[in-house]
Amino acid sequence: MRRILLAALVLGLSACATQAPKQAGGPVDTTPLSLIPMPAQLTRTPGHFRIDAKTPIVVAPGDTAAKRVAGQLQGWIRLARGFAPPIVEGKPGGGISLVTQSTVKGHEAYALDVDAKGVRIAANDETGLFYGAVTYWQLLTDPASQNGVPGVHIVDAPRFAWRGLMLDSSRHFQSVHDIEHLIDQMAMHKLNTFHWHLTDDQGWRLKIDKYPKLTEVGSCRKAVGSDTAGGDSYCGFYTKDDAKQIVAYAAERHITVVPEIEMPGHAQAAVAAYPQYGTGKPKKVSSDWGVNTALFNTDDATFVFLQDVLDEVMEIFPSSYIHVGGDEAAKDEWERSKAVQARMKTLGIDDEEKMQGWFIARIGDYLDKHGRRLIGWDEILDGKVPASATVMSWRGTEGAIKAANAGHDVVLAPSPVLYLDRVQSSLPDEPPGRPSDETLKTLYDFDPMVPGIGADKAEHVLGAEATLFTEHMHDWYRIQHATFPRMAAFAERTWSSRADWNGFLARLPVQMARYRSAGIIPADSAFAVAISVAPAGKDGARVTLSSQTGYGTVRYTTDGTTPTPQSEAYTAPFDVSLPTTVKANTFEGGFGLAGVREEAIDAKSLLHRTSVQLDTCTDDLPLRIEAPEMVDGVRPIYKADIMNTCWIWKSVPLDGRYGATISVDRLPYNYALWKAAKNVVSRKSRSRAGEIEIHQDTCDGPKLSTIDLSKAKDGRATLQGVLPKREGTHDLCFVITGKPGPKMWVIADIQLR
Repeated sequence: MRRILLAALVLGLSACATQAPKQAGGPVDTTPLSLIPMPAQLTRTPGHFRIDAKTPIVVAPGDTAAKRVAGQLQGWIRLARGFAPPIVEGKPGGGISLVTQSTVKGHEAYALDVDAKGVRIAANDETGLFYGAVTYWQLLTDPASQNGVPGVHIVDAPRFAWRGLMLDSSRHFQSVHDIEHLIDQMAMHKLNTFHWHLTDDQGWRLKIDKYPKLTEVGSCRKAVGSDTAGGDSYCGFYTKDDAKQIVAYAAERHITVVPEIEMPGHAQAAVAAYPQYGTGKPKKVSSDWGVNTALFNTDDATFVFLQDVLDEVMEIFPSSYIHVGGDEAAKDEWERSKAVQARMKTLGIDDEEKMQGWFIARIGDYLDKHGRRLIGWDEILDGKVPASATVMSWRGTEGAIKAANAGHDVVLAPSPVLYLDRVQSSLPDEPPGRPSDETLKTLYDFDPMVPGIGADKAEHVLGAEATLFTEHMHDWYRIQHATFPRMAAFAERTWSSRADWNGFLARLPVQMARYRSAGIIPADSAFAVAISVAPAGKDGARVTLSSQTGYGTVRYTTDGTTPTPQSEAYTAPFDVSLPTTVKANTFEGGFGLAGVREEAIDAKSLLHRTSVQLDTCTDDLPLRIEAPEMVDGVRPIYKADIMNTCWIWKSVPLDGRYGATISVDRLPYNYALWKAAKNVVSRKSRSRAGEIEIHQDTCDGPKLSTIDLSKAKDGRATLQGVLPKREGTHDLCFVITGKPGPKMWVIADIQLR
């Protein structure tokens, strides 16, 4: 891949691409256009161009690249307008012309002109024509084009060469159809790299002919929460034909598929299949999320195995890059292995991290001899790696800074900001995930050109990548929710030369409509209304409404009807009498931007909280965890810090003696915490099952009540307790005694009465 396409290229483009056409006089349509990502240069010009079933898509005779793009554009127009314009070969002019033109400089660059006579898309290669066609399709699907696409002159090229998305198919398996659906959307956002995470501790997903047990054994694990006699299995893998189909499908959309084969760590599925290539005791494929400690061996036989695997991987994937992981390789097994220690001594290596560097360098040399380049997570910097190695920085941005300044090419993929498994809001209906609220704006504000990289090293920043780790995404719906519309924000920051948050927000509602037309269900977290309720007087409540972005107008009802653009506009907190149901939504331009949120408020609800509404006492490793078992047809979601089973209900109005009804659930504690396991909080319990203790004001404050968990047996249950008489407003702390593992108690909800 090429280095960064800097602003100088864009400026050069406007000189050597098509010049803005001279137009006859007439008004210029200034209705805002909803293009994402925003082009580098856009000038409004007079005129409109309306297409119909007879409008031709014109390509030069023999221009096969333009003809391929014409076929793709024809398909998009059929879906958007219900007809397919004919493709004709001839002299450009009239209709929609696709022109391969050497004066348009830069890979992926294009120029697009629309006037009253037609549309002209010019580029020096097929990829540029493709992206120009994507931009025209966006214009065509913009409500601003209902009277025809307005006149524009666009000169465009990407800011970064690597605009990637990583999908983890190891933790949870996706169908070929769903992956193709994701690739479709990547293409329409001008993303060009699909990083496919195919192996990990929880599953080996790619068929390797020479080592059939990798999928016979390594593609199946015991399902999380399975208590059946042998354990229900969670299985799935891709045949070579499946993988080749995805590679070809992506290539047609100008996307490169970069496969990832993890080493030397995250190897448990592989060594479960072939224990001789591992270092420790025989293992099963892991059902635990986190840092498992299985490592590949360092003997020559293991490298023969890995090289054989890579040979078959390279046969499937033509990408320049092969990703080898390299992250979170806990060295415990190497430290205990006499064979590994002897190998280190022979090599003159005195440190296991340096041993990993030797390991990765050997693999890098093998890839280099086969005309490929190694890319790995930033831990590969901990040892000596080939100068040609590219570093993907996930532990913040420090790895990228260190690597770029040392002369390595880098791709920014920092946690948490570009980790799409982080939830997008604190709304109670957010799905499972890491509740750090990595919002749409958090992602949009991230600039891949991070401070600390020397100006003379800036060319080493290839771009950035958003990651979809799927511990908490077991189906396509969850992936959609995590990805859209955050993909739009990411695409704009990696393509466009400047940031415009307010402009992006104004363009987003049309993009949300495009998602829905494509069968995508995007997250509406950025526009959804959060409803906060507090007691007000004896028989009332005060309601506060807010949205994450503040874009549009929040409107609400209190009579049970659905809010409309004519409903009451929210301006300040308001009081309601009990009981009342508040419904709210955000509106702009006469349209609702999110799903309606509602809250039924009565005296009972004011003294009720779910675990999602409570605060965790610490922020060590909080999760929104989905129960493995159904309750009333759904799997409940609970919030808990898996390092400290403790919750706080802030500012509880207490006046007298209260009963407490607490629902609890018992969940699998399937977390491989490695060295962090010693930090899990353990509290002395009076019984084997443990207790819930309720403390006043702080978790070390007066103990108000103790509820025995043995009454819950080993599953979901509702328990009763009593609080002594208290006056005033207090925080209540709910702690569970004992220590989690192999299961953990969580609080589902609390009702005071």
